[in-house]
Amino acid sequence: MRAVVLQHETHEGLGLLEKPLLEAGFTLTRRFRGVEHKDLEADLLVVLGGSMSVWATDQHPFLRDELALLVERVALGRPCLGLCLGAQLLATAAGAQVSAGKNGLEIGVAPVRWTKAALEDPVIKGVPAKSMAAHWHEDTWTAVPNATLLASTDRYTQQAFRLGDSFGLQFHPELTADAYGEWLTRDLELLALYEKNVDELRAGLPKLKAAEAENTLLLERLAHHFARRATPH
Repeated sequence: MRAVVLQHETHEGLGLLEKPLLEAGFTLTRRFRGVEHKDLEADLLVVLGGSMSVWATDQHPFLRDELALLVERVALGRPCLGLCLGAQLLATAAGAQVSAGKNGLEIGVAPVRWTKAALEDPVIKGVPAKSMAAHWHEDTWTAVPNATLLASTDRYTQQAFRLGDSFGLQFHPELTADAYGEWLTRDLELLALYEKNVDELRAGLPKLKAAEAENTLLLERLAHHFARRATPH
C-alpha cells in the first residue's frame, strides 16, 4: 500500500502520524510543494498543513495542482486525509468555500468537541467527547457538501469532517508538544504582530503532552481505516 504525503513547510511533517501509517502497512512517498499524476492512484493521499491560504494559487501555483488532484480523488471516492491547510484544500475540492474566519486566529492548545455523529462513527468511536489538540489557523470553511461534521471548537464550528472514506481535520492531532513549542519559538515575530502572548501559549504545552497518547490512538484508528479501504475483505 502506498501513501503519498504532500508537505508544504520544511518544519511541518507527519509527526505522530508517521508511525501509525507505517504500522498499518503503508509505504510513504513524500512530496514537497508538488504532485505527480500517478498520485491519483495512491491508496491514500495525506495533505499536511502550511502557512498559505487555499486561494493563494497565484503566489503558490502548487496549490492549484493539489486541488486538481484532490478534486479527482474525491470524484473517484479515493481516500484522503487533510490536516489544517490540507483539510481546507479537501473541503474546497468537495465544494465548500474557504475564507478568512470572522473570529480571527485560533491558536494554542484547546479542546475539540466531537459531535454525536463522530462518537458514533466506526473510526472515531471510543475517543473522549473532548480531545485536547494544537491549533494554528485563521481560515475556515462552509459546511462541506455531502460530508458529516465531526468536531467543533468554541471559536469555529468547522473543525473536522468525514466525506466518504476521507477525513479533514482543521486541528493538529499529529503535533507533539515539543514540535509545537518549536513552532512558537520559530514564529515569535509573527505572534507579536498578532499580539499573542507566547508565554501564555507555552503554558498549554503540558496539556498537549498529556494528550499525545490519546491523539496517537485517533491517528492509529485513521491509519487502520485507510488500510482497510485499500485492502477490502
